[in-house]
Amino acid sequence: MTDDPNALRAEILRLVGAYSRLVHAANRPAGDPLRSGFQPAAPVVPYAGRVFTEAEVEAAVAATLDFWLTLGPEGDAFEKELAAWLGVRHTVLVNSGSSANLLAFAALTSPKLPAGRRLEPGDEVITCAAGFPTTVAPILQHGCVPVFIDNDPVTGNARVDQLDDAYVPGKTKAVMMAHALGNPFDLRAVLDFCRCHDLWLIEDNCDSLGSTYTMPTAEGTLTKPTGTWGDLSTQSFYPPHHLTMGEGGAVNVVSRAPLRVLVESFRDWGRDCWCPSGKDNTCNKRFGWQLGDLPEGYDHKYIYSHLGYNLKPLDLQAAIGRQQLKKLPAFVEARRRNWQALRAGLADLEDVIEFSLPTHATGWSSDGFSWDASGCRTDPSWFGFMLLVREDAPFSRTDLVRHLDAHGIASRMLFGGNLLRQPVFHDLARRRPRAFRHVGSLVGADALMRRALFLGVYPGLDTESLEHVAEKVSSFSLCRRHG
Repeated sequence: MTDDPNALRAEILRLVGAYSRLVHAANRPAGDPLRSGFQPAAPVVPYAGRVFTEAEVEAAVAATLDFWLTLGPEGDAFEKELAAWLGVRHTVLVNSGSSANLLAFAALTSPKLPAGRRLEPGDEVITCAAGFPTTVAPILQHGCVPVFIDNDPVTGNARVDQLDDAYVPGKTKAVMMAHALGNPFDLRAVLDFCRCHDLWLIEDNCDSLGSTYTMPTAEGTLTKPTGTWGDLSTQSFYPPHHLTMGEGGAVNVVSRAPLRVLVESFRDWGRDCWCPSGKDNTCNKRFGWQLGDLPEGYDHKYIYSHLGYNLKPLDLQAAIGRQQLKKLPAFVEARRRNWQALRAGLADLEDVIEFSLPTHATGWSSDGFSWDASGCRTDPSWFGFMLLVREDAPFSRTDLVRHLDAHGIASRMLFGGNLLRQPVFHDLARRRPRAFRHVGSLVGADALMRRALFLGVYPGLDTESLEHVAEKVSSFSLCRRHG
């Protein structure tokens, strides 16, 4: 046994790598020669899952050996690397995508913002009705009023033709909505609307890392990733997402650098100081401030400008995320490839199933998509393969998901469906009738709630798994069509 710590560290990591290759073969990317493949005798096709190699396990153990624990050098590096990958000013790591949504919204309530721009209780925020609840929860948690517009059941995204109907001069202050299952919402329409009325835009990009949106400009065309068009955007690194840290998330500060200080303040207990953990006096006047009614010279590390939280992840999580980020381009391409494989495999079922389309697409064929006349294009980094069982189909969505489950194929609904039908909103409407409002009848959100499901396209699915899914959906549909 050596007394050289560097040699010991190298040997530990060598053994960790060997262990991971032996034990975690099923979690490697599809196509990896070390991956354990599809088992036809006992098929299991998850809708999502962790995809990693020994690199992530070694990075986590290496960070643990350093024993920094709280967010530190690995976190600093990951924040810079993800911001560069997206092309945003700053990325702030947090402990979940839901926390990211909370912090992005909280930052816009800061008293450090100009009075006319700060979100105040009673202000209205436009969102869409069907989706994940933590896109909407921060609006209510800060005393603001969510205004729900309907969803287009074909794209899963907000019906942007209802934005003007939702707007109230002097009350509407922001738009906060998600790109559904990796499919970008109509960014040109939403951006035009926000710019016209001087509104904040928060993009919930938790399901869409790697998606891109293209729009015509005076200079030609502009293509950028989702999460880089609004003022703030959010990411989730929970295991089903495009990359994982276990738990984890991020707030992206797109272009307005001062928003970073506000996000970090709410993340870090609400403190006014911007020194990272373990560092003091970055401003060189730690004992030279006078804020609030505190005495002059009160330690800046213990001055609080906001009612904040402690929502940091661990440094070892960031170490995992850095390795995942290296794989992200391949992960994104795998998701697109798997979506196309399922669409081609189910092409004969259009009489009983309505298939999702990218925003601005008007149709699909084996040669690609046809597009509307807007000049805008989307290239989703799909989170899932969404389909809707047609109303006149000889089976229901529940019939289909039960059949799939019986054959080892996992599926999911479009999260909470029409959120206004959820018990929490039913109770809220009873207790506080003016807590939220909606535009129109929300028939699209109801259609998604009643008829939609999505299947997996994550990078761990191989060709055999996708063929198994397509065969089971097709055989069930054909059997029901012919009685």
